[in-house]
Amino acid sequence: MSHNTFGHLFRVTTWGESHGPALGCVVDGCPPGLRFTLADIQDYMDKRKPGQSRFVTQRREDDIVKVLSGVMMDADGETMISTGTPISMLIENTDQRSKDYGEIARQYRPGHADYTYDEKYGIRDYRGGGRSSARETAARVAAGALARKVLPGMKVRGALVQIGKHKIDRRNWDWAQVDQNPFFAPDAAIVPVWEEYLDGIRKSGSSIGAVVEVIAEGVPVGLGAPLYGKLDQDIASLLMSINAVKGVEIGDGFAAAELSGEENATRCGWAMTACRCSSPITRAVFSAAFPTASRSSHASRSSRRPRS
Repeated sequence: MSHNTFGHLFRVTTWGESHGPALGCVVDGCPPGLRFTLADIQDYMDKRKPGQSRFVTQRREDDIVKVLSGVMMDADGETMISTGTPISMLIENTDQRSKDYGEIARQYRPGHADYTYDEKYGIRDYRGGGRSSARETAARVAAGALARKVLPGMKVRGALVQIGKHKIDRRNWDWAQVDQNPFFAPDAAIVPVWEEYLDGIRKSGSSIGAVVEVIAEGVPVGLGAPLYGKLDQDIASLLMSINAVKGVEIGDGFAAAELSGEENATRCGWAMTACRCSSPITRAVFSAAFPTASRSSHASRSSRRPRS
C-alpha cells in the first residue's frame, strides 16, 4: 500500500493500524533549532483523544506521545531541540478490543472500506478497519502540533457549526466556548439542543452528519506552488482524506456561484489586501459523519457500529 505520505517541504508519513500495538508518524523536513516540549504536542493529543464524552467513540486511549528521533534534549531536561533529521513519534494503542469485531470478519460494513480493501489487496484488517480507521488521525495531530512550531505566527482554529439540520447561531460565536463543551461548539446555546438531538440518534442506533469550520489567520504570503501544489488544492485534498469527509468548501465555496463577478472580485481584492497585512483569513468548511457509539451499548456494538 502506497500513499502514506503527504506534504512537500514538510513531509509527514503516518504508520500503524487501529488494533496494532502502536501507531505514529515520521516528520521529515522539520527545520533544525525548533524548540518544543512534549506538553506542546500532548495538549493537542488530549483534545483529540477518544472517550471524553458520551457523544464520541467510547474507546479509551490516553494517546501519550513519545518522540523517538530527530531531537536533542536541552539542559533543562524538558525542552527538545530539533536537529533537522526526521522526527519520529509513537502513540501506543492500549484499549483495542478485536473481539468486538468478530461478526464483521464475516461480512462487509456499508459505508466502510471493507469491500474495497478486500478487492484491491486480497486481505483486509477487519479489527477496527486497520489503516482505514479514523484512529490514524492521531498521528496527524502529533505532526500538526510540530507544524504549528514551524509557523508560529499563524493561528489555526476550528469549531463544530452544524449537526444534522441544527446549526449554530453565528451571532453567538465565541471562541472561548469551544473548549467548554463536548462538541467544540462556539455557540453555548446550541449545546443542549445537540445533546438532546444526539441522544435520540444514539437510542435509534443510527448516526448523523456534521459540519466543522476551520479558520487560519496570519497565513504567510506564498505558501504552496502554482498548478499542482496550490494551497487550496492541498487543503481540500488532505481534508478529503479524513474518514467520512464528503465535502470541502474554501471561502464562499459553492456559494460563489451566486455571486456576480464584481462581488467575487471585491471579496478577493479584500483578501489580497489582508494578506499583505499578514492577517488573512482562510476558511475551510467540510462535512463529516459524527460518531455516536455509546459505552452503554457495548453488548450490541458489534451489530451496529463498532469503535474505530
